[in-house]
Amino acid sequence: MESINTSLIDWSRAQFALTAIYHWLFVPITLGVGIVQAIMETVYYKTGDNFWKRTAQFWMKLFGINFAIGVATGLILEFEFGTNWSNYSWFVGDIFGAPLAIEGIVAFFMEATFIAVMFFGWDKVSKGFHLASTWLTILGATISAFWILVANAWMQYPTGMQFNPDTVRNEMINFWDVAFSPVALNKFFHTVLSGWIVGAMFVVGVASWFLLKKRETKFALASIKIGAVFGVVACVLSIWTGDGSAYQVAQRQPMKFAAMEGLYEGREGVGLVGIGVLNPAKTQYNDNEDPFLFKIEFPKLLSFLAERDMDAYVPGITNIIEGGYRQRDGTIALSAEEKITRGKLAIRALADYRTVENDSLKQHARAMLDEHFQYFGYGYIKKPSDLIPSVGLTFYAFHLMVILGGFLLLLFAVTSYLSYKNKFEHKRWLQWTCLLSIFLAVMAGQAGWVVAEVGRQPWAIQDILPVSAAISKLSASSVQVTFFIFLALFTVLLIAELRIMINAIKKGPH
Repeated sequence: MESINTSLIDWSRAQFALTAIYHWLFVPITLGVGIVQAIMETVYYKTGDNFWKRTAQFWMKLFGINFAIGVATGLILEFEFGTNWSNYSWFVGDIFGAPLAIEGIVAFFMEATFIAVMFFGWDKVSKGFHLASTWLTILGATISAFWILVANAWMQYPTGMQFNPDTVRNEMINFWDVAFSPVALNKFFHTVLSGWIVGAMFVVGVASWFLLKKRETKFALASIKIGAVFGVVACVLSIWTGDGSAYQVAQRQPMKFAAMEGLYEGREGVGLVGIGVLNPAKTQYNDNEDPFLFKIEFPKLLSFLAERDMDAYVPGITNIIEGGYRQRDGTIALSAEEKITRGKLAIRALADYRTVENDSLKQHARAMLDEHFQYFGYGYIKKPSDLIPSVGLTFYAFHLMVILGGFLLLLFAVTSYLSYKNKFEHKRWLQWTCLLSIFLAVMAGQAGWVVAEVGRQPWAIQDILPVSAAISKLSASSVQVTFFIFLALFTVLLIAELRIMINAIKKGPH
């Protein structure tokens, strides 16, 4: 029975990951290209030059293709919370559903209202109204991303809630804590900025293709100038928000932070791994194997990222499992075994509260539940090592994201300089680099999501609900079937989207 359970969990996670990966292929291009096209239309509004109108319309067409497919995959992603993760939806639906509802009612309808004017209102409404519709469409898409990311951030850092043992549901008590928690705000800015980077690279790469084909030179160079500068701005801001994200992870999710750096033994003044190769022989958190075969560190930088102090103590994976170290609030960290024990007490107290009739016993059970509820999710964990995410996947995804981000910043900076010096047109090697780097930008964005989601396993909601308790009661075979159906469907959609987009690019800005 346990193997079937495990299979169901793994297949449900795989199906959700598949949908999320496909969805995030389209969203960043939508967010980034949307800003670029709006800037171009603003130039058209200011100058009245039809060249900029034609340029904006071209990028608007590609925006629309991505927008349509992104909506389709996004809707499926939201439905999966009800089909595959019904226990999760029941347990926290009152909270998690609120930002999703706002996203659907406000942001989605805002996009739907103005996108029609944006696409079909050329020469039918005034230039000012059309420009406003374009910016409002992009604003609607960004607001939509905000509420989705609020929901995701709440899973990483649950706040603004109270558990009701009578309904066995978590209920929202402070909407503003949920919507504007430091994790939510930082996650929103960092994620949207990563989308801007992908969109900027898409614009620069596609425009470089026109230069390689010696077509539409004026259009291509103008697009590259705007896209490259936009990319530099997005990269610089992303570094700032990335630093904020690292700080929030260190404060709220120390296990994820340790896995991102392959840190097993904590210490003061920990260095940040720039490049490293993990030791595959390291299979247990408490064995004597060295975690790395090779690494290059920046001294004390990890301590600074985690605590804003070069000499601060940062716990490693082994320390978090075994406990006993002094935390930033002065308390001594509990071991994983102790957290699991307290979690089982909370689960037992909830059962007693719902079954006993005696008022005094009921009050005692409620007091016990309140005392230990912060460890509630640990009661479903079978052994301490289950609390460790995939260190290899988290570590390599994090460093791939950082390295690619640095490369893209350098590429945008060089491209901006050469384009404004009117030298980019003759740098074919750089044009090829920009074209191929579209895939690198997409890869960097996907790697960021791997860090965010794989790094917090085994939790569906940090410390409150593990994925093993969030699952729907389905047969593993039914999830397998729908996984392959979705794989085929999304692949067909992706191929169709790429063919439509390539045909639109080949036609050029007519």
